[in-house]
Amino acid sequence: MPVLQDFFVANPDYFLSVNGMPPRADEAKQEFEDRPPPEMPFDQVFVVGFVDRSGSLIAIASVISNLLAKNVWHIGLFIVASSLHGSGIAALLYAGLEAWMQEHGARWIRLGAVVGNARAERFWEKHGYVEVRRRAGMQLGNLIQTVRVFVKPVSTSGIGEYLNLVARDRPESLLP
Repeated sequence: MPVLQDFFVANPDYFLSVNGMPPRADEAKQEFEDRPPPEMPFDQVFVVGFVDRSGSLIAIASVISNLLAKNVWHIGLFIVASSLHGSGIAALLYAGLEAWMQEHGARWIRLGAVVGNARAERFWEKHGYVEVRRRAGMQLGNLIQTVRVFVKPVSTSGIGEYLNLVARDRPESLLP
């Protein structure tokens, strides 16, 4: 946890843009302990660290398997060190993460991106994610945000089949 906390403190851009504040003093602990609410079934939570050749942490991903439905994986967090933004490393790391999720049963990957976090919105769209819904009024740290729910099929199953499984992500859904 100390390594992850140091990474968050050294790379506060995500927290500032999404939460309106720097990472909390217990941000790493929260990342390891946070779980979806009881009405959102899941199997496992993974906190994945990416290190460079010297062993330094350069990126972090938080992933949940079988969230809401079997074969639906969720990326809760994907942060690459600010010093590496624009280098292309995020795409390489993401490709490995996606392959790993597929190997372990993912047919769809879902995530949320805050409206106005243009770098994130472009990244996910470039990697084949499609917006299925917007969730307005989300309290994230000090800010009230609108979140774009993105989904990417990573098998022969499509968005329609996904929306049949995950009613909360249908555009007309009133679920939070």
